[in-house]
This record gives sequence, structure tokens and C-alpha cells, in this order.
Amino acid sequence: MLISVALGQVLSLLICGIGLTSKYLSEDFHANTPVFQSFLNYILLFLVYTTTLAVRQGEENLLAILRRRWWKYMILGLIDLEANYLVVKAYQYTTLTSIQLLDCFVIPVVILLSWFFLLIRYKAVHFIGIVVCILGMGCMVGADVLVGRHQGAGENKLVGDLLVLGGATLYGISNVWEEYIIRTLSRVEFLGMIGLFGAFFSGIQLAIMEHKELLKVPWDWQIGLLYVGFSACMFGLYSFMPVVIKKTSATSVNLSLLTADLYSLFCGLFLFHYKFSGLYLLSFFTILIGLVLYSSTSTYIAQDPRVYKQFRNPSGPVVDLPATAQVEPSVTYTSLGQETEEEPHVRVA
Repeated sequence: MLISVALGQVLSLLICGIGLTSKYLSEDFHANTPVFQSFLNYILLFLVYTTTLAVRQGEENLLAILRRRWWKYMILGLIDLEANYLVVKAYQYTTLTSIQLLDCFVIPVVILLSWFFLLIRYKAVHFIGIVVCILGMGCMVGADVLVGRHQGAGENKLVGDLLVLGGATLYGISNVWEEYIIRTLSRVEFLGMIGLFGAFFSGIQLAIMEHKELLKVPWDWQIGLLYVGFSACMFGLYSFMPVVIKKTSATSVNLSLLTADLYSLFCGLFLFHYKFSGLYLLSFFTILIGLVLYSSTSTYIAQDPRVYKQFRNPSGPVVDLPATAQVEPSVTYTSLGQETEEEPHVRVA
């Protein structure tokens, strides 16, 4: 349980680094290039993971994967790219408070998609933990209002709010799809194909929508260093998130990411001289309590091999449940323990 919470906080710290570098680029150097920043990340994924797939042999080779599932990864690459773009774009129209609140919409999206497509079933303690996490997030937003923290442009709030909701929905779809792929196929395949199609589509979108903004950037070593830092944090987030999702779930990861704004805020107390409120600490510990409650009990999966394969590696050890245990009908319990292999090798048509 504690390992699950700690792994989620590593992801939050990476998002904090992404947010800080983006803030310096946009506010201090007026470099509004969200598509270019995503493009750099996809290029790194392509160089590391897509090339790894290219040199593999047999059915795990890049060409073999493309022949079987190219159109699925093409759709997933578009979804992932536009999810990032919509949320970043929303900052130009709506307030920071609205973005923080509406971005939580990704949690019910992930829960519903996991319920219907991954057949994950939750217990009462999971829903209690989710509610506690959202209450902690609400406490943070309330603290922002009380201290008068910068709320954003808010020029066209309705458009901005719709962009956030759209981005959160696409994030939810991407995360659940990612969980399915890394449990039934492999992490390297997911990252390699995301790098391939993400680089392709972000390159097209960059050439069409952002080439003029890129020419306005006052290039020097400081801006170059910020782009390197952003790309390193984003690459680390994409590379490490499948590991955490495989050990926990997409729902658990998105709950853990609620603390990312608080890490950014704590850094902002020193870097940007934000005003402090005790409600921020209350919010942080409330979210952590919710994460502990959620992680304290395993979810379970309704068995239906026609829809979704068991999460457990078929070649791994089978753990028998005690005869006295109360087991739900037609379910398989998941485990957060160490697995026998890092990547399951399962053929999926």
C-alpha cells in the first residue's frame, strides 16, 4: 500500500517539474509552444522505444505490430496528443480554479471506463478514498481563493471550461487504454507506438498551428535548458507511468496526481512568492489519506475472457485463496505485489 502511494507521488513530482518549466517558458520568456513541447517528448519516445521495437524479432517487431494494430495506435496517439493540447490551451480562456476543479473530471471517466471495459469492480472503501481525495482537492481550491492566488485570464470562461472537460475525458480514455495495453501486451510496445504516432501527428500540428510562435521564441541557453528540463520530466513521466499503472491501476494513478498542483504550489512559495495558507497542508494530507484508503484494499475483476484477459501473468504463480474467504461470484482479485516477469508476453489478435 505504501509503495503504491509513494510511486504515485514520484509521478506527481515529475508533473511538478513539467509545470514549473512550462511556467518559466510562457511567463518569463513568452514561449507559448505546447505542441512543440509535446513534439520533443514524442521524439524522445520514438528514439528510445520505437527503435527498440524496430530491432526486435518475431511478433514483437515494429512491422509485425503495425500490420496487426496500426489503426488502433493511430487513434490512441491522436487522443494522447489532443488531451495535452486541450488542457494547456484552456489556460488562455478560463481561470486556474476552474481548471483545477474540472480537471478532476478525469477520475469519474477512468472509473466508468475501467468498470465497463476492463471489468474492474470497486468496494465501498475505494469510493470513500476517492471522495476524500476530491475533498482534499476542493480544500486546495478554497485556499487559492482565500489567499487571492492568480486565477488566470478568464477571457471566455465557457470555452475554457469545455476545453478542460474535453481534455480530461481524453486523458481518461488514454489512461484506461494504456492500462489495457501494458497488462495484455507490453510497456515497450505502448511507448514505442505512442512515440511513433505522437511524433507524426504532433509534427503535422506543429507545422500548421504553431510554426509562427516557434519563430518568435528568443532562443538562448536559458530557454534551451528549460526545454531540456521539460522534455526530461515529460519523458520520465511517460516512461514511469506504465510501471505504476501495472502495479496499481489507472484510477489510483489519477488520484495520486491530485497532489501535483500542491507540489507546484510549495515550490512557488519560494520561486514565485506565493502566499501561504494552512489549508494547503490540510489539502495535501487529506489527499494522502484518501490515497491510503483507496490503496488499502485490492480491486477485483469480473471474469469474462471474451472482453478482458486476467491481469495476472499466465506463466506466473497462482495464489489460492483461503477456503474461508468471502469471494464475490465470478471475480479474480488483483495483487499489488511483485510479479515474476516485468513484461507479460501474451498474444492478442
